[in-house]
Amino acid sequence: MTRRGIDVDVDLRKLRYFVAVAEELHFGRAAERLFIAQPALSRQVRALEEELGVQLLRRDRRGTALTPAGAQLLEDALPLLAASAAMVRRVTAAATEKPVFTIGFMPGITVTPAVRALKERHASVSVRLVRTSWNDQVEVLSDGRADVSIVRLPVDQNGLTVQPLFTEPRLAVLPADHPLAGKPAVGVVDLADDHLLQDPEAVPEWRDVARELRTGERDDVPPLHSVEEKLELVASGAGICVLPLSTAAFYTRPDVVAVPVDDIGPSRVCLAWIAARRSRLIRDFAEVASALAPAAVR
Repeated sequence: MTRRGIDVDVDLRKLRYFVAVAEELHFGRAAERLFIAQPALSRQVRALEEELGVQLLRRDRRGTALTPAGAQLLEDALPLLAASAAMVRRVTAAATEKPVFTIGFMPGITVTPAVRALKERHASVSVRLVRTSWNDQVEVLSDGRADVSIVRLPVDQNGLTVQPLFTEPRLAVLPADHPLAGKPAVGVVDLADDHLLQDPEAVPEWRDVARELRTGERDDVPPLHSVEEKLELVASGAGICVLPLSTAAFYTRPDVVAVPVDDIGPSRVCLAWIAARRSRLIRDFAEVASALAPAAVR
């Protein structure tokens, strides 16, 4: 293939098709995911390669693989497609009779006071809420599902404005029959023999003392998409988890117990939005959210 230069108008549909193949590394599965015929998908990817003048994928008996150019395109295409989706959502929202302002928030965080304060300033605004998770608390900003997102650090802050709101302690959530369940507080070393139902990097203090990491006996943790799933596993005796105070308080149940941990760092809660956006509603919400947020939750 010959390089055609930089004046190529990339078709977003072809880009979306390429991303599906690049993520699946299988034309058949990608075609099923896109609800199109496999030959049509192959033609669209070949056409994209011709337009760009590069080979994006290699296909042989062993399967489908990305070329270096394909890997680079995948890296660049994901935020581009997300930005395109965000643009469509914002333009559609702007065409409605009432302005729409959408707030993403993590489980356990109460946004009602800030929403009421925003409505006092902008009575005509329709406020919507999107419940997020660790996996999509920033993604809802990049793809336009939310105008702002109340996030728990750490997050990838590239391209974002991040405004601190408050910090709060994190607690160990244990089965009700756990030996430590009746303690007023514990140290992280007391949890060294327990199985953590989270990524160890999320609790570095536990990671540094965990027996299952030292011995290599740690079992795989299945993907968990909600606090409810974590608590079901904790209640069954499968392991423990560490949650922020507000989350643990919100999701109370009789078969699990939340115990303060003296030497685990706090959860840092922030307001985040796309740095390039210049919205008065975002500025006003950031102001009221900051004014109403406590310095620390105890």
